[in-house]
Amino acid sequence: MSAPLADKIRPKTLADVVGQEHILADGKPLRRIIESGTVPNMIFYGPSGVGKTTVARIIAENCGMSLYKLNGTNASLSDIKDVVADIGTFGSENGILLYLDEIQYLNKKQQQSLLEYIENGDITLIASTTENPYFAVYNAVISRSTVFEFKPVTAEQLRPAIKRAFNIMAEDKNCEIQVSEDVITRIAFSCGGDVRKAMNTAELAVVCGEVSGNKVVITEDSLEVLAQRSNMRYDRDGDQHYDILSAFHKSVRGSDENAALHYAARLIEAGDIISLCRRMLCIASEDVGLAYPMAVPIVKACVDSALQLGLPEAKLPIAEAIILMATAPKSNSACMAIDAALADVKSSDALEFPRHLQNVHYDGAGAKVVGQHYLYPHDYPNHFVKQQYLPDALKDRKYYEFGDNKQEQAALQYRNKILSSNENNR
Repeated sequence: MSAPLADKIRPKTLADVVGQEHILADGKPLRRIIESGTVPNMIFYGPSGVGKTTVARIIAENCGMSLYKLNGTNASLSDIKDVVADIGTFGSENGILLYLDEIQYLNKKQQQSLLEYIENGDITLIASTTENPYFAVYNAVISRSTVFEFKPVTAEQLRPAIKRAFNIMAEDKNCEIQVSEDVITRIAFSCGGDVRKAMNTAELAVVCGEVSGNKVVITEDSLEVLAQRSNMRYDRDGDQHYDILSAFHKSVRGSDENAALHYAARLIEAGDIISLCRRMLCIASEDVGLAYPMAVPIVKACVDSALQLGLPEAKLPIAEAIILMATAPKSNSACMAIDAALADVKSSDALEFPRHLQNVHYDGAGAKVVGQHYLYPHDYPNHFVKQQYLPDALKDRKYYEFGDNKQEQAALQYRNKILSSNENNR
């Protein structure tokens, strides 16, 4: 079986690596580390297909150390012990470089088994992960390593690699491959910054191309099935899921309906309207809040409609709710108020209720105040009378601050009115 195209054209030098200029360009941190010849423990973090494994291989091949490769998806504790057993042997006299792919799949005990050896330098670890290492990798391993983030490759950066792929396939198959610039652009833009996916798409495009003698013609029509959904870089359990939701939420909060619709469209295209709807319900209370309280029932109605309709029609009430919230006035006063109250509850003991708020019951013999003395607000003008409601230890605490929007300022004006009336009636 022939090797996949992505492996055949894998770069052998840093100059051939596509993208990652922020860490690999001349003078950048990772480039300097590699050129220094001193390889520290490192963790490469980023989406799949962006060069993490390629860069690790280049480092391994140029450092003179004995290279061991393990994959977290199938590596066991005994595999790690086998690597450790070779420390100090003739074959590892220049040191051991362990490349550990998908380290997030190793459990805590497996990761801990490496600590002693990566700390004293017997093993140099280069690990890669598609998940945020600060959540997925054991803290003690993180503290002994330098983390480098790899980013998705831009379409413009992908174009030379795609052209190179077609040239290599033409040589391998001893044929002419006719491919237009538009096709190359389509592949570059359809692969979501994933070099491996771009190579696989190019390889399949040749397989599906129109054969005419010794020529393979690749048209945009032949790419339709191959690339129609490949631009979606999305994992419901990974960082991309939370990144998209975060970008969506912050766009609505920032009153940018266009950006909010873009991120919502990515979630809709991925078929994940459940996460989108849950986040919309949250935004209605957290960020629109009391500036426009009707946003809550309106968004709830739109969410209910979306879930009943299902895709593709669900996009309509979802879009309506998103635009409503993005263009509505904003207030986080309710969110800040409940957070402040929760902070007091978590930091305080179980505080006594004011006696006049307690349920009616018998006063004990040692009671300082006999009788409940509760003032019934409906017996007073404006259905309001001032009395203490918070526990004694918190009686002057103020959690809620009226927002500067029309709705809350109207509520503040009413509050001041009834307070003033109460004082005048005393």
